[in-house]
Amino acid sequence: MIKKSWLLWLPAILWFGACQSAQKAAYKPEEIIPTEKSVLWKISGNDLKKPSYLLGTIHVIPKKDFILSNGLQTALERSQRVTYEIDMKEMTNLRAQMSLLTKSFMAGGKTLRDLLSEEDYQYVHSKMEEKGLPAGFMDRLKPMFLTMMFSSEEDSPNAKPGGRMSSVEMEVYRLARKRKLESGGLESMASQMAIFDSIPYSEQAQMLLQSLRQSDLAAALSDSTATPQENELDMMLRLYRQQDIAAMQQLIQSEGSGYSKYEDVLLNQRNRNWIPIMGRMMREKPTLFAVGAGHLGGDQGVIALLRRAGYRVEVMK
Repeated sequence: MIKKSWLLWLPAILWFGACQSAQKAAYKPEEIIPTEKSVLWKISGNDLKKPSYLLGTIHVIPKKDFILSNGLQTALERSQRVTYEIDMKEMTNLRAQMSLLTKSFMAGGKTLRDLLSEEDYQYVHSKMEEKGLPAGFMDRLKPMFLTMMFSSEEDSPNAKPGGRMSSVEMEVYRLARKRKLESGGLESMASQMAIFDSIPYSEQAQMLLQSLRQSDLAAALSDSTATPQENELDMMLRLYRQQDIAAMQQLIQSEGSGYSKYEDVLLNQRNRNWIPIMGRMMREKPTLFAVGAGHLGGDQGVIALLRRAGYRVEVMK
């Protein structure tokens, strides 16, 4: 009887195991990497009480191109928090930025003038003056820190209502503040700076230069200024409008991109770091995650990593 009694429990054990496995989304290997074209996704399953959401953003976009879709509006209405790569409250707080200055100077007395041609240096210098930054002081900062400061739109004339250029993060941040939603970040400015320290200053300077020129191009595009040939920013904007996250990720990987050599440190490793943080936040409350669209696609993208972790990630309609 003792040997046979465990058989009575077998159906219950199998049923319980089926229920447990049902909590996790079962994707076939060929279904892990997303093939759908969308920048807005719903995350469910894996013991989540309510769905959370994932929005792919673009950091530089003509203001007229930002559209509050029905899906995004629904995601905002159903979320209690919006989480960005870096908390936008931190990104838009000049005092918080200035507190990092002790960690932001280049080693060895290097200055921005040492890293750029005279023409490129004068161009960056003029952008500092436009933003009201003390150029002589800012010359000593790590170029990636400068890139972060320039990407803050809150105190920029272009960020005001009716301005020509913005970012999806900033537009979502404004919408979230109106709804009084909690704001969060997947990483801090300090931790992001530590990641950037693995990139040589000379290449950081080129990335800064590229970022500023892309901002100028975005402003020109918003004024309907025709360009004779599609450049990298044009292509990225076109792919974003098409919601082609796979093609956007491939563009970042391409040799023509200044970021291709550092894909693992700038994208893949950060994506892996985010998954447990996202899991904790989603269990606390429904959250809308707004991260660069280049983080979404591919084998090491956020969607594939979430699916491997047992979440159901599907296009938000």
